[in-house]
Amino acid sequence: MLSTAPNPGLTPRRPWAPLTDAELTLLKPFFIHGGAGRPMHDIRARLDAIFWAVTHNGYWKHLPPELGPWDTASRQFRRWAHKGVWSALLQAVAAPGAPLLLKRLTHWVCRAFRRALRILGVEGIRLARRLGLHSALNGPTWMLPDPDLSDALLPRILAKVRGCIGQPAAIAIPILRAARAFHSLVGGRRYIPRALAPP
Repeated sequence: MLSTAPNPGLTPRRPWAPLTDAELTLLKPFFIHGGAGRPMHDIRARLDAIFWAVTHNGYWKHLPPELGPWDTASRQFRRWAHKGVWSALLQAVAAPGAPLLLKRLTHWVCRAFRRALRILGVEGIRLARRLGLHSALNGPTWMLPDPDLSDALLPRILAKVRGCIGQPAAIAIPILRAARAFHSLVGGRRYIPRALAPP
C-alpha cells in the first residue's frame, strides 16, 4: 500500500517488489538497446536489481544474489544514466498525462534519478527542481545548488561587483559581502548529511 506524501514534491514511498508484466511493458521503450554492442536479453532482471538497490539506499554490493551480480547492475545503471535514460523517465513520470501505472513507479524512478545525480550533475538538479520532484534530489532544496536562480541573478550581481571598482571601502565591502552570500546560496552545501535526504 502506498503512503501519502507529507510534503509537496515528495513522492509517496513504495516498497520494492519485482516489476509486474504491465509495468515492464510500460518501461521497456525507455530501455530499448540502440547502437553498437549486444542487445540486453533480460531488462526485467536489471531493472529489478537497480530498483532494489536504489529503494534500499545501500551499496551495490548488498544486492541479493538472486537479483544477479551487483557489479553488472551498477555498470548498467551508470550506462543508462550517461545515455539520459533516467532523465527521460523522470520527465515521463512527471508528465500530467502519464498513465497511472507509470505514476505508481514515480518513487522508484526518483530514487534511481537521485543516485544518478553524481553523473548528471547540476543539470540533473535543475531538471528535478523544474519538475517539482524533490524526492529526486539528494537533499533539501535549500541545501542544493540552484542553477535557475544563478542564471537569473548572476548578471545583476556581476554588474554590482564591477561597479565596486574604484569605490570607497564603505560602499564596496557590503556589495562584495552580498555577492559572497549569493555565491553560497546558489552554490549549495558541499556536504549534505545522509539523514537529510528525502525519503
